[in-house]
Amino acid sequence: MQHGAPPSALLARAVERCAPRAGARVARLTMEILGPVPVGEVEVRAWVERPGKRIELIAAELIATQPDGSRRAVAKATAWRIATSDTSGVTHAADAPLPPVPEPTEVGWGVPDGWDVGYVRSVEIRAVAGDDVTRRVWVRPLVEVVAGEEISPLVRVFSVADVANGIGARLDPNRFTFLNTDLTIDLFRLPVSEWIGLAVQTSIGPDGVGTCSTVLHDEQGPIGRCLQILEVRPR
Repeated sequence: MQHGAPPSALLARAVERCAPRAGARVARLTMEILGPVPVGEVEVRAWVERPGKRIELIAAELIATQPDGSRRAVAKATAWRIATSDTSGVTHAADAPLPPVPEPTEVGWGVPDGWDVGYVRSVEIRAVAGDDVTRRVWVRPLVEVVAGEEISPLVRVFSVADVANGIGARLDPNRFTFLNTDLTIDLFRLPVSEWIGLAVQTSIGPDGVGTCSTVLHDEQGPIGRCLQILEVRPR
């Protein structure tokens, strides 16, 4: 089964390339995970769900072959693309910036023991000293989403953001599962650096549902937020 980051990056890429317009960009994208995404060939398609001059809704889906030979969507996305305007004179970020990217040996790398396999080996993670409430890391992808193609700023965010659930884990993964069923990212600014910062907070309710809430950063400061719903179960 594939980690959630590569499928979300592929969907973000498809949305970004769907009927692109100068002077407009993706501001919010939600991915719904409909089933296991295989580590293998997949098909991605995108379309304009709701056209508009200033605001339009783009949709996309990821289709994969099932063990019985049938093909079905294993993930889908919807995204709002908004016409841009000059608001450079009134910019504001509600959250404080993260400390700079640390040297590799300064702090541990922030991932639960035993998780350094598969997708996690395709990114570099450097932890920043945090506290018992918020886990802070910097992440950058080490591979391309599509071979031979430079990663766009939007796709760069989606290529790493799904690690937030693991970074913010409050439970022992040997005793509990806490899979996220979705991923929503809102960006008030696109990143301008290769490193993406995550300040992650996880909350767990009494009935098997949790949330993972993340402030996203680049090296100049906050850029947006990420939210994941968690299905929490004892093993």
